[in-house]
Amino acid sequence: MSKVNTVLGPIPTEELGVVAVHEHIGYGMPGSELDTEWWKSPEERYEETVPKLRRFREYGGGTFVDATGICNGRDIDHYRSLSAKTGVDIIACTGFVGGDTALPFFARASVDYLTEQFVHEITVGIAGTGARAGVIKVGVSRGGRMTDLDRRIYRAAARAAVTTGVPILTHLAIDPEPAVAIFAEEGLPLDRVLFGHADDGLNAPKTPHEWILSQGGRIGFDTFGYETELQDPPFWARPRRERLDHFVSLLDEGHVDRLLVSADANCSPLGWPGVKGHTVNYLFEDLIPDLRGAGVDEATIMRLLRDNPADFLTIQD
Repeated sequence: MSKVNTVLGPIPTEELGVVAVHEHIGYGMPGSELDTEWWKSPEERYEETVPKLRRFREYGGGTFVDATGICNGRDIDHYRSLSAKTGVDIIACTGFVGGDTALPFFARASVDYLTEQFVHEITVGIAGTGARAGVIKVGVSRGGRMTDLDRRIYRAAARAAVTTGVPILTHLAIDPEPAVAIFAEEGLPLDRVLFGHADDGLNAPKTPHEWILSQGGRIGFDTFGYETELQDPPFWARPRRERLDHFVSLLDEGHVDRLLVSADANCSPLGWPGVKGHTVNYLFEDLIPDLRGAGVDEATIMRLLRDNPADFLTIQD
């Protein structure tokens, strides 16, 4: 039986339903808990998050992939409570958003140590909770080029993915050549890697989509909703129509099987105010209507939001 790891235990792949494949329950940089202005108490985070997940469920959402790495606010007990209360399956990740978000302890760690850490969180559990990670997160540090630590994390992630059968999500799809080389050296098929944030306004011009696709990788258009039309747009925002047209062009070129979509929303940002009004439910409230308006049929929409994520997330024996 094909399965995926959720925070409440493994479930059959066919139970995933519609998947938000790159989101955050609560993301913050290391040390953000010391922020006196924007840090939230557990009660405040819970109150802010439950309505968003309930709405996601009401719209037809089934599974929420939390792409919050080690050191960035993962709280597995919080996730488990939210999942039980809202009925949304939550998949937690191991790994790091990028080497520059790792605390110094991990920055000095060897590939072997990092591999052991990732495998443990996938096969035994995270921080003594027994909840197993279902994906591995890796990323390119600030500056747009993979650092030595990034490369160690990518190699450890590749080894853990080969060992456990779970897939890899990347933060950014820029400078992918070293990543692809590492994955090839470690024997990881590229269809087990989702190269994320390929659509944001800052990095899309630097992302070699066609080359990644030609190598067998998957592409994540997973910053839908971060638009320049917002009242106070973030620096990675992009015009709504420009992003949609770019995405539809890839569909028209026949890449539907390699594309996944998400909103990269933060249910309850930690140590920063977040982006007002942007939630995971952008997928239902805006993206699906936009896709329909662009002539994308229902079968393709379900492939993007249900079938492709299920294929990607299934643990490979």
